[in-house]
Amino acid sequence: MSGQHYAAIEAGGTKFRVAIAEGRNIVADITVPTTSPEETLAATIGFIRNWGGIAAVGIACFGPLDLEEKSPTYGSIASTPKPGWSHAPVLSHIREELGVPAAIDVDVGGAALGEWRWGAAQDLRHFIYITVGTGIGGGLFVDGKVHHGMGHPEMGHVPVERVSGDDFAGFCRFHGACLEGMASGPAIADRWGAPGADLSEQWEVWDLEATYLAQALRTFTYVAAPQRILLGGGVMQQSGLLELTRENLADQLAGYVTSDTLRGPLDHYVVAPAFGQDAGLVGAIALAMEAASSGG
Repeated sequence: MSGQHYAAIEAGGTKFRVAIAEGRNIVADITVPTTSPEETLAATIGFIRNWGGIAAVGIACFGPLDLEEKSPTYGSIASTPKPGWSHAPVLSHIREELGVPAAIDVDVGGAALGEWRWGAAQDLRHFIYITVGTGIGGGLFVDGKVHHGMGHPEMGHVPVERVSGDDFAGFCRFHGACLEGMASGPAIADRWGAPGADLSEQWEVWDLEATYLAQALRTFTYVAAPQRILLGGGVMQQSGLLELTRENLADQLAGYVTSDTLRGPLDHYVVAPAFGQDAGLVGAIALAMEAASSGG
């Protein structure tokens, strides 16, 4: 499909990244602040419409999303703390305005698809993509597609066991001390009184972070038995955190493993995404290609 042009939207709670791609190569892009749905979607659609001649649109969007295809609100954002965005009909509005096939998934689902096509998960049958940033989300990829059950997985809200001596209440307004409540970017800032970027030299911050992340990875490993786990997002840009998380996971598995993949160093099991902070946008390109193929 090289030569065709696709529109890719990485829709985040802070900004929308909007790109035009020829094949998977980006040829034009803009960033749109996430304000109201009306303003943000209008600017996004205007950029794509001004380009003209696109085959399809892919949207990797913050959630939660309604991804039940038979639902009358399929492709809409569900209840969200983001002001004004609850029930915003993102997919249907973009389809109607642009008149081309379009596909949507949560941001981590899109990123997983892109990494499977071209990145760090090529040739794998099943893997997990996790992003650790303003929130924590996870996508489970099985046999060529992102898994959706009655909705999309919410891996950031699994419980974690409080580390001895850690009296932080947790940042999640729903569950308090779930994974997102204990290990997301805002949780780090709230616990330590400064954003992670200002704490890069404080070893105790990142040791605690790696401990909570490894707890969740142990759960995902035992429940889903993925061939690989990809760890992305802004928090994972901290130098040494990926390696520290691997070490903590090895300790927490405690030798109870059923695959040779989990024996010895875990550097081929817990890895960074090939596309780094661009994984969501690349995933949106992959979604657009799928929409073009299926007529979505």
